[in-house]
Amino acid sequence: MRMVSSVAADDVLMGERWGVRIKIRLSVAVWLSGFLLLMGGGGLVQAVEEELSPYYLVKEYYIGVDDEIDVNVWRQPELSVSVPVRPDGMISLPLVGELKAEGFTPKQLSDLVRDRLAKFVRDPKVAIILTQLRSHEFLSQVRVLGAVGSVTSLPYRPGMTVLDVVLEAGGVSEFSSPNGTKLYRKFDDKTRTIEVNLKDILSEGKLETNYTLRPGDVITVPEKLF
Repeated sequence: MRMVSSVAADDVLMGERWGVRIKIRLSVAVWLSGFLLLMGGGGLVQAVEEELSPYYLVKEYYIGVDDEIDVNVWRQPELSVSVPVRPDGMISLPLVGELKAEGFTPKQLSDLVRDRLAKFVRDPKVAIILTQLRSHEFLSQVRVLGAVGSVTSLPYRPGMTVLDVVLEAGGVSEFSSPNGTKLYRKFDDKTRTIEVNLKDILSEGKLETNYTLRPGDVITVPEKLF
């Protein structure tokens, strides 16, 4: 019974110690966040968080050539069609005829189709749904350059990381300098450079810089300087 009580007491004591450590770390984190905000660094904190976030949201999507769209007209099935955007940027719709779709957002195009249909249909309600986003395939790639097995461009997949892409490129070459690896990312119309300790990832399993990628990211692995 004494031994059980002793173990339980040790557990409680260890829990209290961990609790103190957690509280201290949280207090430091809260203090640091408050200090940065007080010093006008709120924008900096947000920029860093957004820069390394695995999620990337565009403000507007503009329809392009080869995209496929569904044009749905409420209670008008004969006017609802699925159409591709042709190389000239046009689409063909019942009653409306030829209409330019390239360069418009789905909302802008739905308003345009609605206005054209209003000549034939009373109070048409139009929805544009993008079913295939083919025009932006180039922007939906991630690329690996430099001292790797094979310089390559890969289709972006949600959740893919620096390590995933490097391995698909055949790993690093014997002449590489992995800890000089850089990740280049577009952010608010500017290109940011993010340090990647690739040697630590590959050799020691340290994954702190094994960042989750975004569409359009470019990874460069430099060669050794002899």
